[in-house]
Amino acid sequence: MQTGLIMPETLNESDREFLSELSALGSASIAQLCEAQGVTTNAVRQRLNRLMASGFVERATVRQGRGRPQHDYQVTNAGRRLLSNNYSELALVLWRQIQHIPDEKIRRQIAEDLRKSLITRYGQEINGTTVLARIDQLQRVLQKYGYSVEVERENSQVALTENSCPYHDLAMEDSSICSLEQEVFEQILGVPLQLTQRCVDGHSCCRFEQVELDVPAT
Repeated sequence: MQTGLIMPETLNESDREFLSELSALGSASIAQLCEAQGVTTNAVRQRLNRLMASGFVERATVRQGRGRPQHDYQVTNAGRRLLSNNYSELALVLWRQIQHIPDEKIRRQIAEDLRKSLITRYGQEINGTTVLARIDQLQRVLQKYGYSVEVERENSQVALTENSCPYHDLAMEDSSICSLEQEVFEQILGVPLQLTQRCVDGHSCCRFEQVELDVPAT
């Protein structure tokens, strides 16, 4: 299969650790960051340029006497939000509480409300008239929400691949979250999907496939 749209750069774990350390320092020069990280100036510059391009780091000019001005770097508000956006533990606790509700009818209603909410969230910008158009739009929407996703095409089939599971901890305990995500994507695309790989089963990605091309979406 050939990859569809080019993936935008996402924040990897080493970038996140660098951002976290810079946030703890408040602001720092390249020399200070080199000392803290134990890496070369070029490595720090490359990482800073990448994080500034993503809007997570900003540079300020500091003038000290008559010498050359110094550039200090600090984490932006967007970077701080990114560092604080770790809701996995809270989501896991809430999901467990939902599963412990004794009334099955209430549990089903909550799951249905969640499904509708996700469909609205991811589907409101999707208006393509073919599956190919809609899955490309879905890819862009998911990327905007921080998903690392790819679309692949081969003959009359397409596949949507998540390079990391957005619900990993939940899926480890309850596979129904995987079924819920599949139902959301099916509803948005208007065709049935098959979840052929899951990260929690040891695969490198979660993969939804067997979608026929150019079938008018309902």
